[in-house]
Amino acid sequence: MEFILENKLDKEIEKWTYKLDEMLPITKTPTNEGKDLMEDIIAYRKDSEYFLEKGDIIKSFECLIWAWALLEIGKRFRYLK
Repeated sequence: MEFILENKLDKEIEKWTYKLDEMLPITKTPTNEGKDLMEDIIAYRKDSEYFLEKGDIIKSFECLIWAWALLEIGKRFRYLK
């Protein structure tokens, strides 16, 4: 059972990392708040990679969730485009 969950989480990390990596270069930061958010998003993306390399897939996935949340919040409040 544990192996199945790890495998699923690995696939989710791969999928969402790919999507985030596609979004980051095309996301615009028209405000100072947007620039700050983008720095945080990139930091969480890097943290996700760090934890994945260390074998901590749960923390890696959590970092991706935070990155996506900040990206969506930034777009909703028009700090990011």
